[in-house]
Amino acid sequence: MSLKTRILGLAALLIVAAGTASWLAYRALSEDIIERWGQQVAEIQVRYDSARLLQSLEREIGLARQMASSSALIQWARSPEDPKLKAQAIRQMESFRSNFRDNSYFVALRGNGHYYYNNADNDYAGNQYRYTLNPDKPDDTWFFQLIEEGRDFHLNVNPDTELGVTKLWIDALMRDEDNNIVGMVGTGLNLDDFLQDIVDIGQEGITTLFVDYNGAIQLYRDRNYIDFATIIKPEGQKNTVDLLFEDPQDKQQILGMLQLLKQRNGEYGAVESGFVTVDGRKHLAGVAFLPAIGWFEITLLDLDALIPRSYLWPLISVFLVSLLVTLVLFHLIIQSRILRPVVSLEEAVHRLGDGCFDLPYLPKPDNEIGRLVDHFEKMSHSLRDTTRDLEQKVAQRTEELQRLARVDALTGLKNRRGLDEAMNEEIQRAEREQKGFGLLWLDIDHFKAINDSQGHQAGDQILCRVALWLKAAVRPYDHPGRWGGDEFVVLLSPCDATTLEQIACRIRAGVERESKRSGTPVTISVGGYYCQPGEDFDTLLRTADRALYEAKKKGRNRVCILSPTGEAFHPA
Repeated sequence: MSLKTRILGLAALLIVAAGTASWLAYRALSEDIIERWGQQVAEIQVRYDSARLLQSLEREIGLARQMASSSALIQWARSPEDPKLKAQAIRQMESFRSNFRDNSYFVALRGNGHYYYNNADNDYAGNQYRYTLNPDKPDDTWFFQLIEEGRDFHLNVNPDTELGVTKLWIDALMRDEDNNIVGMVGTGLNLDDFLQDIVDIGQEGITTLFVDYNGAIQLYRDRNYIDFATIIKPEGQKNTVDLLFEDPQDKQQILGMLQLLKQRNGEYGAVESGFVTVDGRKHLAGVAFLPAIGWFEITLLDLDALIPRSYLWPLISVFLVSLLVTLVLFHLIIQSRILRPVVSLEEAVHRLGDGCFDLPYLPKPDNEIGRLVDHFEKMSHSLRDTTRDLEQKVAQRTEELQRLARVDALTGLKNRRGLDEAMNEEIQRAEREQKGFGLLWLDIDHFKAINDSQGHQAGDQILCRVALWLKAAVRPYDHPGRWGGDEFVVLLSPCDATTLEQIACRIRAGVERESKRSGTPVTISVGGYYCQPGEDFDTLLRTADRALYEAKKKGRNRVCILSPTGEAFHPA
């Protein structure tokens, strides 16, 4: 029997043994993997559903609380018969109606029990008073119960028989300056629409519901399970979450999760999970407490629906096919020990000759060919490093030349080219962010006379000193530069009109002060303009130049700021 046959026989035996072991391991591990994955998905889904609910409610709750603190409504609640206060309150209520998501509101007064309401269609315009709340009427008990409990905020799923609507009501108590409860305000969200948006979103294998602090079902895709008017029901008559489960252990487990989350006192991100049976199918339950509204979010995941075990069969098939392919490829090893390294080395030589240093993987058999490949790799790496070093030096020199092309050789500030680029970038930023920026144009007063009387060398020294004083007067992130001759330009960003004025005055005063100390007094004239988004390059320069001209016209050694309307302002 040849060595090749023996090797292939041994490989086949190993493949059969590995396949059998893999099958047994699959049966043992697949369920554990699915359950672990399901727990992670449950936690993510719970947080996601909780965030969607809070995102929908937090704005409405905030508006309800803001409405409850309205001074116009509070004053009217204390004097409900005052027609002037009532008119003001009605206007206030209508202003809130347009802001609520459902475009509806309600106001209930404690003093006379009057209930006011208007909806999105404005059906009750001018007739917002709908009925009077009666403590002896069961449908109105919720109002007096909330007043008695004194809870400033409450969510309540309840049908209003007088109005003929069923909504998720957001209730907020009104209190006067003495902290006395004078009424209640809020809004309602259409229950069917809210259930469709938040709860019954059509995800196969995922069931979402929300229960209150005591476990009464508030939001669920099957309305028959919702515990309407929870606040007025005794504990034994409420539709609680345990109704969804048949097994007493499952009921106890869910209630235990609620209790455990209560004990954790609303710990951020806390999620409890466990397996339960719903409608005869195993589900993974995830529970989170929402302290902002005092509710619990419960997600039930049917793992068999989300990830059927049949989905894993392709993986097993791929594994078995891979093992068979390995057996077929194994006999090619002898060939690859000699021919493949030589072919790869030849390809690498051609690539290196073409200037490509990203060489393919080169097999290194433990023989003379392997040592040859090793020597070739060392040579190619040395050549690559030398080439990259030269390219890096060329890039550095090029970058330095580009920098020098944007810097004034005398003062070290940006030159006109550098300023052009900076201003064009700032114009684009201003247009994008809708924020203005400042532009200052400076000119050394009587500079020509200095050149004529003291020589160009003295003039150059003054230009350098002014550049130093200019850099000292502006902020580190501003852009000072020499425009040409004795003119300088400063780009200020971020900047507002006040900052523009302050920096312009600081530059002018600083040059005057420091030049006197140096023994060669000079002054500058400064023109400034607060550039608006949308203005082009030429307009900005013309406006700043006109401001500089106004500063010179007024006697030099001063600052002139031009407003967008063209009005000149001389702060100094």
